[in-house]
Amino acid sequence: MASEKTGVTVSFDKIKKSFGAVKVLEELNLDVKPGEFLVLLGASGSGKTTALRILSGLETATEGRVRIGERDVTDVLPKYRDISMVFQSYALYPHKTVAENIGFPLKVRKVNKAEMDVAIRESAAQVQLDTLLDRYPRELSGGQRQRVALARAIIRRPSVFLMDEPLSNLDAKLRGHMRAELKFMQQSLGITTIYVTHDQVEAMTLAHRVAILERGVLQQLASPSEIYNNPANLFVAQFIGSPPMNIVKGSLDGDTFMAHDAKIKTPVKGKIASAVLGVRPEDCSIVAPAKGAIKGMVYTTELIGDHTLVTIKVDKDFVAVKAAKDFTAKPGEIAGVAFAKENLFVFDASNGTRLR
Repeated sequence: MASEKTGVTVSFDKIKKSFGAVKVLEELNLDVKPGEFLVLLGASGSGKTTALRILSGLETATEGRVRIGERDVTDVLPKYRDISMVFQSYALYPHKTVAENIGFPLKVRKVNKAEMDVAIRESAAQVQLDTLLDRYPRELSGGQRQRVALARAIIRRPSVFLMDEPLSNLDAKLRGHMRAELKFMQQSLGITTIYVTHDQVEAMTLAHRVAILERGVLQQLASPSEIYNNPANLFVAQFIGSPPMNIVKGSLDGDTFMAHDAKIKTPVKGKIASAVLGVRPEDCSIVAPAKGAIKGMVYTTELIGDHTLVTIKVDKDFVAVKAAKDFTAKPGEIAGVAFAKENLFVFDASNGTRLR
């Protein structure tokens, strides 16, 4: 089912938000492309939901302007912004059937019944609910209720979808299924979508681009692969990845990083007394102690399924290595960890800046 609308641009222009003395957003500048699926990602308190609420009109910015398409909507009431919101709580009417819940936005607009019935069936089919139209919310599973909320958002054919943690109440298996459905739906409709989550897996699998926020500051805006392979700073490097990037503290002298009696060649040069070396677990390998760039004690091994996660204790640091699924080692064994120079990242520990 194709959309009659093409996506619109959305712009946050120098948006600041404070609650009393607490700064929640520190001048957010962000342009969302037409038809883009943009994910606002961050931990609790990062400002991501506040940004979404300002865009929806549920919150007023302290400073700055918000635009949807060509319109400045900064002072426009939510109902006139041509948006649809999907929340973490499904916000369904318990006394209305699935069909009545889905069609409610059109009923408010006084759309004629024949036209509304067609739209309800089309929207329900979009999320595989067309056989459940006569049921009530209490007769549905969590995933089905969330789909009703999505269908109710779809039926309005808004300029922009706003979604605030819509999958967080679902179990892991259903969440994976709904992610795929959401992605397919958004691609089919072509409607600009802004999605808030703290879940990096959701961000990496759904988004065309991810905007990472921390304490109200935009840390990086890029595609999921760019954010993973080319993090802007130490915060992004540690925030993205499961397990997260390995971090070893030491110092940098020229192109040599020094820590734990090891001297490691890096792809960058500088002189930093307090530096941080970063490397992803999949870019490490377990080798004989004498052949490793660093060596330490096997702390734990965990069979994950397609790989074994090996944690090596190097003095006070822990280094995770993704090894083959049949890898075995006893806790307490000494092992080396090897990695290629081109896979290393170096950061200044004082401010998190990445050396290029």
